Amino acid sequence: MKIMLNGEDYETEASTLRQLLDELHVAVERVAVELNLTIVRRADHDSTYIKENDAVEIIHFVGGG
Repeated sequence: MKIMLNGEDYETEASTLRQLLDELHVAVERVAVELNLTIVRRADHDSTYIKENDAVEIIHFVGGG
């Protein structure tokens, strides 16, 4: 299916946010995920389904000092 990922077209076979993050090899502990302008809690990634044309934003946390 086609989704918008961080502002760009992306083709995926994932059906949940967690599957998408796994597909992208993203460490879930270091990101926040927004689905169609709504932040999705980490605990809900497994049960949150994505569908054609959804907009997903993945924000990576970066430490510094």
